[in-house]
Amino acid sequence: MTESGQRFDAVITGIGCSRFGRQPDVPVENLALAACRSAIKDAGLSPRQIDGLVSYHANDSVQSRDLAPALGLAELNWWSDTSAGGTFSCAAIAAAAMAVGSGMARAVVVYRALRGRSGQRPGQYRGSLTGGVHQFMTPFGFSSAAQIFGMVCRRHMAEFGTTKEHLGAVALAEREHARLNERAMCRDELTLADYLNARVIADPYSLFDCCQETDGACAVVVSRPGAVPEGPHPPVRIRAAVHGGGPVPRLPFDGWPSFTDSVFRRLAPVLYERAGISARDVDVALLYDAFTFEVIQQLEDFGFCGPGEGGPFAAEGNIRLGGTIPVNPHGGLLSEAYIHGLNHVVSAVEQLRGEAGPRQVPGARLALVTGYGFSAGSAMILAGADAA
Repeated sequence: MTESGQRFDAVITGIGCSRFGRQPDVPVENLALAACRSAIKDAGLSPRQIDGLVSYHANDSVQSRDLAPALGLAELNWWSDTSAGGTFSCAAIAAAAMAVGSGMARAVVVYRALRGRSGQRPGQYRGSLTGGVHQFMTPFGFSSAAQIFGMVCRRHMAEFGTTKEHLGAVALAEREHARLNERAMCRDELTLADYLNARVIADPYSLFDCCQETDGACAVVVSRPGAVPEGPHPPVRIRAAVHGGGPVPRLPFDGWPSFTDSVFRRLAPVLYERAGISARDVDVALLYDAFTFEVIQQLEDFGFCGPGEGGPFAAEGNIRLGGTIPVNPHGGLLSEAYIHGLNHVVSAVEQLRGEAGPRQVPGARLALVTGYGFSAGSAMILAGADAA
């Protein structure tokens, strides 16, 4: 291990979730309130002790300034609403950490609420034919997330021989984990035959390669040590974070230097250096998994295996509970729920507190959490109380 080069004077003290699933009669504001109230209570605080709100969304959620009076905050000293997707899940936590670390706020709730099943569904195409990059992409069948990110997967298959069975290993491992998770939307058994025989969504992705469309919300309380009363749970330290992109941090990835390397090939070494660790020190990985291949690519880019080895690495059982590097022990976006990656943060905190029940990774002290967007993303290292 090397000496840490980044210091956040911030900890996670509370986590909360709403119910996950199809909830057509529940407004998104109510989902956000349920998750935020749960997280604030988990931190041992009252809403009047919260003075900051951070959220990220694609115009499909409740704004923080509207949520503040509904929560009953006494004052709002810091707020941020960012138009961003899953690439921002860890960046949102880092933003809250910087706010409390600089003294701009004492305790900040980071939340993500969406009606991804009953409202604005992520699987449906929403691009415009009259402006932006989609006017050039859509006529060629290159518009939905599955189509766009499926092309990256297909390139990896062509270059390294990655197979559908390798993708299936990711889907099956996460479903196995979800069966141990009472919150998970998908707890039915999934076999390799089920996976291989599922209907195609966008080649090479079929049904079980794709994340859930979810109505739900998650929230996380970030505070500065000593700024608010200590809560009932050991704090989880935000040890290091990265957020950025390469030369083309947006669609359609034209000019990207290598379609078999994501932005994390560049950011991972920076993250490890800031945290003072290496890949060998990570006990559990919460890897953004809107699609199965994203796990395979991140296993390679974060150094858990070599380039082109992610598929066989997953197929050998390394990402399952009890494996070399357990991945998404809550079931991930594929089987627990799709809350734009913030449920990964909730799961990481549960692991580092030792509160994950039958899906607990024994002795988990350091967790890697990611928010993936291929050419842009964010990631962080969280540390339990005995590793801080």
